[in-house]
Amino acid sequence: MSLSRKRKKQLRRLQKDANQLWEAQQELVGHAAGVAREASHQLGHSYREQVVPVVQDAYNRRVAPVVDRGVRIGKHVVDDKVVPIVGGVVGTALSAWDVANNKRHGIVAPVSKKIKKAQKAHQKKQQQSSGLGSIVALILGAAAAAAVLYAAWTALRADDELWVADDPLSAPDA
Repeated sequence: MSLSRKRKKQLRRLQKDANQLWEAQQELVGHAAGVAREASHQLGHSYREQVVPVVQDAYNRRVAPVVDRGVRIGKHVVDDKVVPIVGGVVGTALSAWDVANNKRHGIVAPVSKKIKKAQKAHQKKQQQSSGLGSIVALILGAAAAAAVLYAAWTALRADDELWVADDPLSAPDA
């Protein structure tokens, strides 16, 4: 199929215009990528300068004291409640073991009034402290659950400035 000179000239002009448009679009896309890169850098700086200090301050004021208090309470419970109870149980078990061994070998050891009184006091203390330990564990569990719920609430609350529209941007009407 042969084209006239006029059509060939028009096609060459159209191809030249298309190439110029393509170059202009490539330049525009390159410029848009540079702007997006700079916006990303600025967003990173803004994050480091504004968001990180607020989060660190909130953590230091709200979370760290609760965790420290929980650690102190846990250490107090272990040192002052659990260790004496476990020591008493182990001591009682070893005493029972010794009594059983003595009976097997025919040795009868007299039990003094002081030992009986100490055993009764120990049993009474064990009954009281077992209720206290469960209460402390319940309080610590509730505090941990409250901390998790608060953290989730602050992360997921609806701030209008933080949400991005799901609709794609449309071209302005001319």
